[in-house]
Amino acid sequence: MDRFQNKSGFAIESDSYGPPPTYDRAQQTTGSKWAPKNWGKKTIIGVVIAVCVLIAVIIIAAVLGSRANAYPDYSALSYSLEDTYSGTDFFDNFEYFNTYDPSAGFVHYVPNTTAQQYNLTYAGQDSAVLRVDYDSGTDSSTGRFSVRVTSKKQYNNGLFVFDVIHSPYGCSTWPALWLSDPSNWPDNGEIDVMEAVNKATSGNQMTLHTTKGCKMDVKRKETGSVLEKNCWNGADDNSGCGVQGPKDTYGETFNNNGGGIYAMEWRDEGIRVWFFNRDSIPSDIPTDVTNKTAPDPSTWGEALADFPNTDCDISSHFRNQSIIANIDLCGSWAGTKSIYSGEDECPGTCTDFVANNTAAFEKAYWEFASFRVYTAS
Repeated sequence: MDRFQNKSGFAIESDSYGPPPTYDRAQQTTGSKWAPKNWGKKTIIGVVIAVCVLIAVIIIAAVLGSRANAYPDYSALSYSLEDTYSGTDFFDNFEYFNTYDPSAGFVHYVPNTTAQQYNLTYAGQDSAVLRVDYDSGTDSSTGRFSVRVTSKKQYNNGLFVFDVIHSPYGCSTWPALWLSDPSNWPDNGEIDVMEAVNKATSGNQMTLHTTKGCKMDVKRKETGSVLEKNCWNGADDNSGCGVQGPKDTYGETFNNNGGGIYAMEWRDEGIRVWFFNRDSIPSDIPTDVTNKTAPDPSTWGEALADFPNTDCDISSHFRNQSIIANIDLCGSWAGTKSIYSGEDECPGTCTDFVANNTAAFEKAYWEFASFRVYTAS
């Protein structure tokens, strides 16, 4: 044990055997595992991979963030009136469909002459009616008489204003007001403006059906409730990408309110659908068909359904669309057991109901005041 004196002169014992070691910072740093020059080949490769992954994550996050905020420019277009469907010659603008129902409905779509014979389509100065047979006494054991009409003219874009007074409803019914190219479905797409089944108590459903490559899992500006986001007819049993409106947009509530206006804008930037009840129709949508005022959707606010082109090339998925109105019965939607007797709580089986309850179809009719089509210059 070493001995040494302190400043006062007393001897102090020490356990050390020499001066304390010195700290060499340079030597410590040089030997550190954090010093890059001391890394092995595996460490270097690992660091390079980690940096690449980090950069990729940053890039992907930036892209996803940009995509999440992407939205088309729905700037105002200058519209002018192109076609008006109204008055006593309303149905002269349509072809009557009378072949096998592609939706497997329990229905016989009848030609014009039969529709007139049984009063299933008729038009006056103020409205046109399309209905299901409910009082003719015809044999419905293999399906009930109904009507499906397709406009002779086809469109490739435009603003479509549908003034609807009454919508069909009731167990087994499957009505729709829609646009499509039936000869080239699904290649040329389908736009369902009004559609519901059976009692239609949950409101209107607006839907797109397309070939593969059209999705709506993107930013949208709409007041309706999203149902599905993939428009491809091969997904989700061809349910399409639908948006549900509130109760007053279809069926008994809609009818009791005197109906309303549906306006559908179809342009390269996207497809949007608005609904206005009788008390909220914009001033630039005239209810008088002689008024040729051009509507301006940019002033109407948020649409009920919005289908932007962010992840769907609208111009390639929708072409040569005719206006179609029909009332199907049962079929692959309304007649599905889980829908007919489950959600909608309709009695018996769908086909039995159609065959044996003629009077039940008194409310199963469309009444249209007018259709107007505007095109942008």
